[in-house]
Amino acid sequence: MTIQRVLVVDDSPTERQVLSDFLTQQGMSVLTAEDGEQAVARARTEQPDLILMDVVMPGMNGYQATRVLARDEVTRHIPIIMCTSKDQPTDRIWGMRQGALDYLTKPVDLGALMRTIEALRSGASS
Repeated sequence: MTIQRVLVVDDSPTERQVLSDFLTQQGMSVLTAEDGEQAVARARTEQPDLILMDVVMPGMNGYQATRVLARDEVTRHIPIIMCTSKDQPTDRIWGMRQGALDYLTKPVDLGALMRTIEALRSGASS
């Protein structure tokens, strides 16, 4: 799987910037969204190769946005990795049930993120 365009979804400008800078340094182009509604709209129009989704956001949260994207004919092929401060086992289970492919907790270990992306690129599941 080719992963060149990544949609970073987070209501924190700092988190968006950290992930965007890192992914850009890795040779990827980055799109951003500040909440779930923006994430769904951008994913539908821009068709990124991967979505990094926060959970706790105003309006539509990351679980809701993931569920919408995972069930939408136009976006369900796009892998979603949850990147969130919600670190309880039940949070992870819920995120995966909504359609997330993986679940990373903040602060995001950038090495773990790249290993997950490389596993997607090679077709392995994490």
